[in-house]
Amino acid sequence: MKPGRVQRNFRPSDEQLAQLPNVSGNVINGLGEDRSRRPSPIYWHNPATIPHGRLQAWYQSQSREAGHEAARARAYDLSQEPLPAVDAPLKPVPENWSAGVKAAALAAGADQVGIAEINPEWVFEGKEVGFRWIVIMVVPMVYERLSQAPSSTAAEEVLDKYADGTEMARALASWVRDRGREAEAHCGPAAGSLLIIPHAVAAGIGELGKHGSMINAKHGANFRLAYVLTDAPVTADAPAAFGADEFCLNCKVCVEACPPDAIYEIKQTVRGDDKWYVDFDRCVPFFNENETCAICLAVCPWSRPGIAANLLAKMARRRALNVPAKPA
Repeated sequence: MKPGRVQRNFRPSDEQLAQLPNVSGNVINGLGEDRSRRPSPIYWHNPATIPHGRLQAWYQSQSREAGHEAARARAYDLSQEPLPAVDAPLKPVPENWSAGVKAAALAAGADQVGIAEINPEWVFEGKEVGFRWIVIMVVPMVYERLSQAPSSTAAEEVLDKYADGTEMARALASWVRDRGREAEAHCGPAAGSLLIIPHAVAAGIGELGKHGSMINAKHGANFRLAYVLTDAPVTADAPAAFGADEFCLNCKVCVEACPPDAIYEIKQTVRGDDKWYVDFDRCVPFFNENETCAICLAVCPWSRPGIAANLLAKMARRRALNVPAKPA
């Protein structure tokens, strides 16, 4: 697959269209619903359990490039390795669990760490989470590779970082378990038992962007997330509102770059919450046929190296003066 932008007006192949279920992915996601509810599993779950299972299986059956498979296999192999048993503490228990957990996450390779209390309404229907806390780690990507999206290079970068995130999460979970507390590790590309983005927003990692992914004050949208669920006695961090949401109100860069025209220009009501939303029925088929995407992450003004700090300062000045945000 060669790098470069793909023209708009994308239409899925007839072969892929034949795999679609009779229900819209947007309906499953709760687009237009004005009442809060738990999210429904929709993609990257066990294909036998979801309406889009045939579509997901079709995607997974397509030809794979060696670099993609190597990174995906590394993440899978790591996730299958057993974690230490939780018995009596084998190592000194920290006086301050939050500080200890964060230091351990950074030592494992995370660039940033945040903690949130698990919200039951962000746990997928049919799933249960027996923990109170989620510790979320930021795994930055190499922008020069991501910027080639859609391409094999960009796809391999994403998958490499998922594998790195798996390794970091397992290292942190092992650290917690060695100190006598339960912990489970997770990183993509497969979905877990809960929505990670709203928890990451609650943990102060960043804000939700118009492209449906997070915007971080340091890395923009140029990062992946990994997490650990635990019952260790940590405390929650506060959300960090630095102006990205306001910036997105007037920026259209990702909207205009999206080949399947999947990004809404205004917020949508989704399960009772007004939020940025990406059209599932348009986004996923394009991703499937290209074996990747990430165009919206690459073109996001916040993602470009050296730009986030300037935008952060600009937004702080605008917010102080109550001036509407303008795109870079």
